[in-house]
Amino acid sequence: MTRKTLLLTGASRGIGHATVRRFNAEGWRILTCSRHPFPEECPWGGGREDHVQLDLSDPSDTINAVGLIQEKLDGRLDALVNNAGVSPKGLNGERLSTLDTDLLDWAKVFHVNFFASVVLARGLKEELAAAKGTVVNVTSIAGSRVHPFAGAAYATSKAALAALTREMAHDFGPLGVRVNAIAPGEVETAILSPGSDKIVEKLPMQRLGQPEEVASAIYFLCSPESSYISGAEIEVNGAQHV
Repeated sequence: MTRKTLLLTGASRGIGHATVRRFNAEGWRILTCSRHPFPEECPWGGGREDHVQLDLSDPSDTINAVGLIQEKLDGRLDALVNNAGVSPKGLNGERLSTLDTDLLDWAKVFHVNFFASVVLARGLKEELAAAKGTVVNVTSIAGSRVHPFAGAAYATSKAALAALTREMAHDFGPLGVRVNAIAPGEVETAILSPGSDKIVEKLPMQRLGQPEEVASAIYFLCSPESSYISGAEIEVNGAQHV
């Protein structure tokens, strides 16, 4: 059988890192994208030659990187996971609202969290179609409600990404490509905001999610078990959204 290939943005920590470990354990080849060089401490094999260094906040850099990615593929891409995301904070780590988010920050957030997903999916549509592949966009619970920690630019970019998922499912469907999203809630990572314990107390499951649990949902959407699921946004938040 041909080894399947995943392209993942935002692989260096948290949900992205757990996703790489899950797909690697399942025997997939993983291509990663990051503005940083490939880190020496990453545990999966072949990572250096399968890494593309690019700045997703730079539209030109992202567009130019498509060609580099295509050179690393054999004409097929089984899964694209748009996981990279940024959420700027105030000087003291506070949430930035619509009133105090710098316009340059709005642009950076949307380039990373939203436009990069469009650029990569469109640029690699032939490879995705050849594999009858899948796209998974990582949105957020902040895309559907005002969140105490996630800023306005981050939240609106994730809401836009959810809408984009529906549009892409419609447009890519005739190519045999499925497009879905997952919306994580409070997940235990290094960038968890102080005060998240107050949110956890009110969750029906009364605990934080683990990156591996989110990675499992991503893997499910890229597997044959979800072969008739497209245009969906799956909540992975311990019923925080209810």
